[in-house]
Amino acid sequence: MQHTISVIVENDFGVLSRVATLFSGRGFNIESLSVAPTNEDGLSRMTIVTRGDEQILEQINKQLNKLIDVLKVLDFSDGSAVERELALIKVSAEDTARAEVLRIVDIFRAKIIDVTPKSYTIEATGNPLKIDAILELLRPLGLKEVVRTGSVAIGRGAKGWNG
Repeated sequence: MQHTISVIVENDFGVLSRVATLFSGRGFNIESLSVAPTNEDGLSRMTIVTRGDEQILEQINKQLNKLIDVLKVLDFSDGSAVERELALIKVSAEDTARAEVLRIVDIFRAKIIDVTPKSYTIEATGNPLKIDAILELLRPLGLKEVVRTGSVAIGRGAKGWNG
């Protein structure tokens, strides 16, 4: 099962390394990791996506809470969060495929952010399943390059790290 975990940490040297080492040292794989400062000075939010059963998730949460720089661990695996990802997608745009690429971009409410005679660069945002879906439709048209941010998540309603 996939788990999305949000970790509020002190924005200090080595925190990211300690969190990554915790995962790798215990045989947990990080599928995606996004880190950025929060609205409060000195704090950052890590959004970590991993896979495992409930027992593994419980062990991860306990281990994260033991780290000195970790202030709060939130588990959003129960669907209590809004989750989004950004992808930059470079696709071939030969004359025969241009119209089809534009249709797909429109359907997914994505944007063309760069055009060359041979390619389009597309910006797509949405939940990870939406990103997977647009990539599958663009793949036969000549997918050249993909950059994905990984998921970020924020609690719905009152569920949050400081609430």
